[in-house]
Amino acid sequence: MGAFFSSNIVAIFLFFSLLPSEFGLLQGVEGLGINYGQVANNLPSPDKVLTLLSSLKITKARIYDTNPLVLTAFANSGIDLVVTVPNEELGVLTDKDQALQWVTTNIKPYFPATNITGIAVGNEIFTTNDSLLMSNLVPAMISIYNALARCGLESYIHISTANSLAVLANSYPPSAGVFRSDLVGVMAPFLKFLAETRSPFWINAYPYFAYKGDPYRVPLDYVLFNPNSGMVDPYNKRHYDNMLYAQVDAVIVAITRMGYGDLEVSVSETGWPSKGDPDELGATIQNAEVYNKNLLRRQLVNEATPLRPTQRLEVYIFALFNENEKPGPTSERNYGLFKPDGTMAYNVGLNGRSSSSTATASVSLSSSATKATSKEFGSLGYWIFVYLLTFQAFTRWAF
Repeated sequence: MGAFFSSNIVAIFLFFSLLPSEFGLLQGVEGLGINYGQVANNLPSPDKVLTLLSSLKITKARIYDTNPLVLTAFANSGIDLVVTVPNEELGVLTDKDQALQWVTTNIKPYFPATNITGIAVGNEIFTTNDSLLMSNLVPAMISIYNALARCGLESYIHISTANSLAVLANSYPPSAGVFRSDLVGVMAPFLKFLAETRSPFWINAYPYFAYKGDPYRVPLDYVLFNPNSGMVDPYNKRHYDNMLYAQVDAVIVAITRMGYGDLEVSVSETGWPSKGDPDELGATIQNAEVYNKNLLRRQLVNEATPLRPTQRLEVYIFALFNENEKPGPTSERNYGLFKPDGTMAYNVGLNGRSSSSTATASVSLSSSATKATSKEFGSLGYWIFVYLLTFQAFTRWAF
């Protein structure tokens, strides 16, 4: 009896090992990050947003300010939160006393109940063409770091800033990545600060813009993570099957050229708009769904880039919601995975079980072929039963 019981346990294990991968996806999505922008007048309250994120198993989020309503709502949620210092506040925060006041007002009262893990000091500072703003960046970061240290928080919260891919003078091929010559002087102290504080380099990388700018030469499948022949870097012979990883590796190469090859590089923003103006080629629901769904699949298996094959690439998707008050072209208001009422803008596999933003949700990123197979073979419980009966008959015949 014991031998037969053991045999059945082995059979069950083997059976489950052959099941479609969709049965293990909930666990893997927990490393996903998402940008929670709030430039809108019709978004759900922060407590409802938290319920949505929790139901989706999302454990990392970034906000673009230090909204006290969000910081309070996210207390004891288990979500790692990155907050942001607005660009216009950098000048004031170069002063150590002002930085201390900022930390004691916006960070200390909420930590550790709200798990603030990072502070983004400004956003895309190096591509603003504002020399004063750029010169204030590192002094403000140093002042904030010292303020955290005075509060005993410097080992819990890292400090960085999100950068546009336009900081690079060249990104193709990835092995030729290099910073713009006019930025080298301000980039050097920034990289030095990141290395000394063991903070990541954040890059906002959008393959959509490359496709929009040259749709006849940039293959759509390459930017959407679809199956394609990809490209081989002619210098280091690494193969790339998608543009995002090529862009990230170009940044890594540029940083390495500056002498900081050990810095972690994370994607602070990436996404695809579901709607755009007539001249915004590629901004469609179909492309947005494919891009984000394929990216999520890769995140679920902890993929890395070719240049750093053993280091999982951390990615924050932009964005959680469509934001109706963002300025600029139509695409700017249509990056959300969700509409303001909590329903999906399109289905990337983060499936809510009702139209309510407070509904529970599940993750299903299986391919259409996998879903067709599931329908064809019927219920899981039935086939486990049939399998065990067959295995039992076989073991009795064999022994």
